[in-house]
Amino acid sequence: MALVISSISMSLDGFFTGPNPRVGLSMGEDGRRLHDWLRHSTPADDEVLGEAFTACGAILMGRDSYDRSEGAQGWGRGGPVGKVPCFVVTHRAPDPGTVVAPDVFTFVTDGFVSALEQAKAAAGERWVGLHGGSVAQQAIKAGMLDELQIHLVPILLGGGTRLLEHLGVGPIELKQIRVVETPNATHLRFRVVR
Repeated sequence: MALVISSISMSLDGFFTGPNPRVGLSMGEDGRRLHDWLRHSTPADDEVLGEAFTACGAILMGRDSYDRSEGAQGWGRGGPVGKVPCFVVTHRAPDPGTVVAPDVFTFVTDGFVSALEQAKAAAGERWVGLHGGSVAQQAIKAGMLDELQIHLVPILLGGGTRLLEHLGVGPIELKQIRVVETPNATHLRFRVVR
């Protein structure tokens, strides 16, 4: 069965976007700096990223993540990891004629759990990658997150959207399973203890 993994870049002060994320500025003001480790990568950074691309069988994202990337246009004619199936949790599906890559994106209007089950079925034995903070928070709240990967970037953004705030659940124990340090980021991988 597919592992459900959130892999996300985060500032040292806990933000996964800068202030004011919006269409055309999906990471918010100065938020693109959270992905500098991708653009100026070391071999160790490349290995961490390559693992995610190779192991990912489906992506689950929220509508904000889709819209802020201007639909699939933000990634070309695919999703965040190419042609991997992407399931978008939304209250309202877009007009099918406006979807840039209908072979990649499926819009799920009957809730997070339904979208996650569809993503798991599509992923098979590979990972379901959670793209964005909202779906990561929903997976944590629902007790459905298997692993959390934080790419901790050495920057203090001072504002934006926090990843691990207002979860509304009791303590969740994590077991550290990997740490990869590079000049660009510290890649932390944790398994949720059940």
